[in-house]
Parts: sequence; structure tokens; C-alpha cells
Amino acid sequence: MSFGVDVNILLYASDAASARHERAAAFLERCAVDGEVFCVAWITLMGYLRMATHPAIFDRPLSQAEAERNVAALVDLPHLRVIGEQDGFWAAYREVTGVVPTRGNLVPDAHLATVLRQHGVRTLYTHDRDFRKFGFLDVRDPLS
Repeated sequence: MSFGVDVNILLYASDAASARHERAAAFLERCAVDGEVFCVAWITLMGYLRMATHPAIFDRPLSQAEAERNVAALVDLPHLRVIGEQDGFWAAYREVTGVVPTRGNLVPDAHLATVLRQHGVRTLYTHDRDFRKFGFLDVRDPLS
């Protein structure tokens, strides 16, 4: 698989009030039209649904229907692969977190990093610098 996309890119693309909205939306549009295979994890999509509809995160949160339409638009792309935990996830997670001490907000990052590793995805597009702690990932910020 070529690369993964983190939840913050999806969120910025959906938040028209964000200063990062245009760059995130343009990045996702390129992903949608260029045909290169890319991956989004189920944990990322569920996190998107949770945060995009939450009034403490968005000044104007999306409705459930709007957020689900956004997810469906991604999932329906023929070159998108939705990935999740594989057999042996717990052992793989423990291996990843044995190298990177993990607690609090780093737990979902370690979860995603482990899922990506299980699927052989080495490149992650994200605005979250914490992913740089996982040495096996090539972390790229499409918003910088």
C-alpha cells in the first residue's frame, strides 16, 4: 500500500473555519483524483465521525448525515483501502509501544501506527508531529 492519511487531515478538510482547510481539502482532492492507492484505518474514520460532529471541536459541527456522507465519499473511492487490526494486533501493539512509551493522547496514535505497520504502510500524511516518534513511519505533513 502506498500511504495512509490521519484523522486531522480529514478534519481540517471538513472545517471551513480552519486556516488549514484549503490545503487539507486540496490534498484530499488530489488523493481522490490521482488514482494512487491509499489507506485510511477504521479507527481514523470513526475518530473523524466522533470529532467532526462534536461541538467542542468544531465551531459548527457537522451533522451525523454530513459526516457520514464525507466518510462514504472516501470509502467509495476505488483506490482507497480501509484497513483495520489484523490477527496478532495486541502483540504488534505491545512491540510498538515497547519502543515508544505510550499513554494518554499517544495511545490512539500508537494504535494507528500499529495498524499501518501490520498492513505494510510506511508513509503517513498527518499534521500531528507525535507520529515522528514511531521510527518505522515516514511522516509527511501535507499542510506545511
